[in-house]
Amino acid sequence: MRCPEVSAGHAVQVYLADANVLYSRVLRDYLLYSVRARLISVTWSQSILDEVTKHLMQNRPGFTQESADRLARAMNTTFPYAQHDPGDAELQVLAELDLPDADDRHVIAAALAADALFICTHNTKDFPPAALIGLGLTAITPDDLLCQLISEHRASMLWVHHASVESLPGATDRSTLRALHKAGAPRASDLVKSRGVV
Repeated sequence: MRCPEVSAGHAVQVYLADANVLYSRVLRDYLLYSVRARLISVTWSQSILDEVTKHLMQNRPGFTQESADRLARAMNTTFPYAQHDPGDAELQVLAELDLPDADDRHVIAAALAADALFICTHNTKDFPPAALIGLGLTAITPDDLLCQLISEHRASMLWVHHASVESLPGATDRSTLRALHKAGAPRASDLVKSRGVV
């Protein structure tokens, strides 16, 4: 199945993906196939990838350092312009920024380095609008992002869904949607079904 062409007037917006989003195989696939479909652009930093693979090694039996290196290499080879590591300038801008969790400064710094407009994260409460608005950033959940894409680009998201299913041996439409629901995108999973995507 070929990916449908996106209308010439579609503006591709840049989303910095937080580690808690890239951790999930199904969310990662949906977002990265959405990039392949030219619906969005997704970026990350080395620190974010390190956090993803650290937690995968801790929580997934059989996921080794070799697996981690292979995942990071595959992502950066397939999307060679996706990784943006913040420099001193971005970090200095955020030195006095008041956040619920100061450790999240590196996520915002990576978003600024990538010229992203959005931070895609499950933990939107850790990125309050008052802290982001002056930086030109907005936090959005993966569920909200996928719902928006499904509503606006039904045909392309049909391709994204089937590509995600085919990427995992033994997966089916139903098992993939269950995984999407479990990964924190229940409304997107339901919307896929209600729109007749599967």
